[in-house]
Parts: sequence; C-alpha cells; structure tokens
Amino acid sequence: MTDNRRRALVTGASGDIGAAICRRLAGAGHYVYVHAHQNRVAAELLVQELNATAPCSQAVVFDVTDADATRHHLEGLVADVPIQILVNNAGVHDDAAFPGMTAAQWHRVVDVSVDGFFNVTHPLTMPMIRSRWGRIVNVSSITALIGNRGQVNYAAAKGALNAATRSLALELASRGITVNAVAPGIIAGRTTGQSFDADAVSRLVPMKRAGLPTEVAGLVGYLASDDAAYITGQVISISGGLN
Repeated sequence: MTDNRRRALVTGASGDIGAAICRRLAGAGHYVYVHAHQNRVAAELLVQELNATAPCSQAVVFDVTDADATRHHLEGLVADVPIQILVNNAGVHDDAAFPGMTAAQWHRVVDVSVDGFFNVTHPLTMPMIRSRWGRIVNVSSITALIGNRGQVNYAAAKGALNAATRSLALELASRGITVNAVAPGIIAGRTTGQSFDADAVSRLVPMKRAGLPTEVAGLVGYLASDDAAYITGQVISISGGLN
C-alpha cells in the first residue's frame, strides 16, 4: 500500500461486532486488516464486501493465542508502514458455573482475551510509538464491571483487559497514543438469542432492547478518530443503562 491511509487491525472480525467495526473503520477511510482464526470464510466474505468499490481491506488469519505465529504475522504487516489503529476484539465464551468449570474452560477464555491482547498488541506498539499517533481500543464486556453467573472466567479475562487498558494508557499517553476499552452489554447478533429472549432483554435492560453491533462500532470508530485525542485510559459501557 503506497497511499496515506491509516492501517487498522480488528481481531475477531468474523463476528457481528467485529464485522461492524471493520465496516465503520473502512467507511472512515482506513485500510483494514480483517482478522479471523477459525472462520476464514466469513473474513474473506467481509473483505469482498468492503472492497466492492475500491480496495480497502484484506483478510489475515492467525491464532492470537499462538505468540510466535502472531508475532511473525504482524511483524510482516508492519515492516514498512505501522498499524496505527488496533481493535482487540477477539474473545470467546465457555460458560459454566464455577464449581463445575474445568481448567480447560478457564484457560481457553483467559488465553484469548488476556494472552491474545499481549500477543497482538506487543509487536505493534513500537512501530506505533515511532509514528507518534495511535489508537488502541479493547473490546471488554459489561460482565467485567457487574459480574454474571456462569461467567467467572469471562469476567476475569475482561477485567484483566480493563486493568491493562488503564496501565498501558499511562505508558503511551505522551506518545500521541490513546488506549481505551468499550464494554458492551447485551448486543443483538447471531448468538444473543441463545442466551436472552425478548422478555429477558426487556427485564434486564433499562432501554428495553438489545444494542446493535453498529452502535458498538460507532463508539469504537469515535475512539479511533482524531476527535478522541484527549480520551485515554477509559472503560466505557455501551449497555443501554444496564449496570
């Protein structure tokens, strides 16, 4: 790429929220790396959609929990031009009541959100620092702020991500780089209906509806913009008043 567009990477981009974020960033004029691990087909279909008018994206496939593979892949991407917008959206659920939770369930969830954050963010940080401009947005969850039965692993993982967000923001603030997290509540999508029916959503959420992936993407897009240059170290709920 020889133009002046900023490069953005969205991990976990094959899901509803990740795809909406990719659309938002591409619409803002950025060149977007659309990441997937197991769902390569969805990432490639999204790239086809985004590139329908002009090339503005490409799919990248790697496992964020594999430190060596992730570093190798990302160092190749930033060899010439830094990635200046990073959205750490990759995450998984593996719910169970804590007494019955297995060690595998615990580590699977923590590895993706916490180790994945380190494995992706670390190799991109110095190139971003050298560019003197950057936006890191971590996708957390309302669960990390208020808790949820059956999600001790998920709450722990996203809570660690919130803490890392605040600390990294302090380290990078003087370099023109902001680091923030967004904490979605109940967001409509392919898997939401399996956990929350309309009655449950109405009962739990003061706004009486699920949020939309585009609404999460709107917040991420703002935090990734020049307009958000003085916002850093924040964990912002987007939950329709659920807290």
